[in-house]
Amino acid sequence: MLNELHIENIAVIEKADISFGRGFNVLTGETGAGKSIVIDSIGAVLGGRVSRELVRRGAEKGTVTAVFDLEEGSGKWLEENGIDAEDELILQRRINADGKSSCRICGMPVTASQLKELALFLVDIHGQNDGRQLMDESRHREYLDRFGAVEVELRAFAEAYTAYTATKKELAGLQMDEIEKARLSESLKYQIDELEKAGLKAGEYEGLCSRRDLLRNSEKLREALDQAVELLDGGEDNALSMAQNAAYYTDRAATISGELEGAAESIKSAAYALADALETLRDFKDSLDFSPEEYDQLESRIALLNRLERKYGRDEDELISYLEECRTRLDDIQYADERSAKLEKQLKERAAVCRKAAKQLSEKRQEAAKELEKRITSQLRELNMPSVRFAVDFSPVETEEGFDASGADKVRFIMSANAGEELGRISRIASGGELSRIMLAMKNVFAENDPVSTMIFDEIDTGVSGIAAQRVGEKLFSVSLGKQVMCVTHLPQIAAMADNHYLISKEEKNGRTFTAVSKLDREGRKRELARLHGGDNITPLTLASAEEQLEAAERYKAHVSRST
Repeated sequence: MLNELHIENIAVIEKADISFGRGFNVLTGETGAGKSIVIDSIGAVLGGRVSRELVRRGAEKGTVTAVFDLEEGSGKWLEENGIDAEDELILQRRINADGKSSCRICGMPVTASQLKELALFLVDIHGQNDGRQLMDESRHREYLDRFGAVEVELRAFAEAYTAYTATKKELAGLQMDEIEKARLSESLKYQIDELEKAGLKAGEYEGLCSRRDLLRNSEKLREALDQAVELLDGGEDNALSMAQNAAYYTDRAATISGELEGAAESIKSAAYALADALETLRDFKDSLDFSPEEYDQLESRIALLNRLERKYGRDEDELISYLEECRTRLDDIQYADERSAKLEKQLKERAAVCRKAAKQLSEKRQEAAKELEKRITSQLRELNMPSVRFAVDFSPVETEEGFDASGADKVRFIMSANAGEELGRISRIASGGELSRIMLAMKNVFAENDPVSTMIFDEIDTGVSGIAAQRVGEKLFSVSLGKQVMCVTHLPQIAAMADNHYLISKEEKNGRTFTAVSKLDREGRKRELARLHGGDNITPLTLASAEEQLEAAERYKAHVSRST
C-alpha cells in the first residue's frame, strides 16, 4: 500500500506531501490543476520514463519520494537484490534540469529498470491509454493468458518451439542449390589445401621470429661471448682460476679457524657457479653455428605465415581453428543430403511435439476463455451494461505449420453492447464510456489474482455519466475492499464513494503557478461535490444535493461492507 508521497519541484507542484489511506482514495480538482501530475509523479518514482520538462521551471532538480508498506512480494525482491529494508519501503527518484535522473530504494542507488521490476509488486496504474491498448487485438491473447494462468503450458510450448526453430534453421543452412554447393566446396578445398601445406603449428611464429632475431645479431653476440669466456677462462689470471685458488686457500685457513668455514663454502659455491656459467656460454656459442640457408628459410617461413594471417584476417592459433572449421563445413556439404534427410525427419518429429503442446495450450486457453467471458459479462452488467455480451473469439494461426511462437491460436475479444446486435470488434462497437467500463471490468477480474496491493485509475470516467458513473464508483469502492484504490475523477458520483478525498487546487503568486494538495473533511467534500455538480455556482440547493449524495454513498458502502 502507498502511504506517503512527497513531491518537490515537479511541473506546477513546488512542494506537496500526501498521506494516502486504505480503501478508496479520490483526487479531484479543476482541469489543469495538476491531478495527473500526481499520477505522473507516482509513475516516475516507479521507474517510468521522465524528461527535463517534468522539472519545475527555474528549479535545479525535481524529487519524488514514495513510502510503501513492506509486503511479501516486494520483500522477496529486495532480498534477492541485496537491499535492506526495515518496516517500510522507501523509493526516490530525482530528475535534474538536464533530464538525467537518479533512483534509490531504501537509500541504495539503483537503476530505473530495477524500480520498474519492483513496481510490478507494488502498483498497477491504469492510464488514459489503456483503453486504446484494449482495442489492440494483438494484445488480447496476452490478456487471456494472464487471466488463465497458462504459464506451464506456455513454457512447455515455448521449449518445443525453440527446438523446432533450431532444427529448421539448421536444415535451411544445408539446403542450397548444386551450383552454390559446388562453388563453396571448391573454395573450401582450396583453403584447406593451402593451410594444410603450410603445416601450421601452435606457437611456431614466435619461435621463428626469436631465432631470426638471434641470427641477425649473431656477430655481436659472438663477440660478447668470446670476451666473457676469455675473462672466465683465458690466460693465467682468469676469473675461474682465481676463484678456485681463493677457495683453496680459504679452505686451508678454515682448518685453522673454524669461523672461516662459511666463507670457504661461499667461495667454493661461487667457483662452481662460474664453472657452470662458463659451460652455458660455450654451449650457447656453439649453437650459433648455422648455415646461410637457415636464415633464408626462417625469413621465407615468417613471410608465409604473415601472408596467411593477412589473407584470412586471423592470427596463427585462429588459422589452425579455421582449418578445422573448413574441414567440418566441407564434410557438412559433402554429406548434406544424408544430414538433410535426418534433419527433415527430426523437424517433422519436433513439429508434432509443437502441435501437441499447442493443443494443450489451446485447451487451457479455451477453458480460461469461458470463465473470462462469464466474469467480464457479470462485471459489465454491474456497471450498467445489462444487455452486454462479451466473448473470446478463437481462430487458427495462418502459418504452414499451424502454429507460431505464441501457439496455434489467434485471440480477440468481441462484444455486443446492446440487445439484438451481433458480436463484433470492440474497436468498432464500444463507445468511450463503454471502453472505460470494459477496461475497469477486466482490471477488476485480473486484480483478484494479482499480488499488487495498490491500483490507480487516471480518469476512468471518460465518456461515463449518470447511472453508469454511479455504477463505476460503486465498482471502484468494491475493488477497494481488497486493495488500495486511487482514482482521478471529475464525476461527483465517483467522488462520493471515496474513503479519502483529496482536492488538487492551484493559484498564482508573483506571476508563478502553484499547486496544492489537501485532504478534505466531510464539509470540504460536500462543497467539492457541489462544485463538481454545478461549477463555481455553489448554492444551498447544490450543497443539499451533495449532502444527500454523500449520505446515499455512506449507506451503500455500509451495506456492501456488511455483506462482505
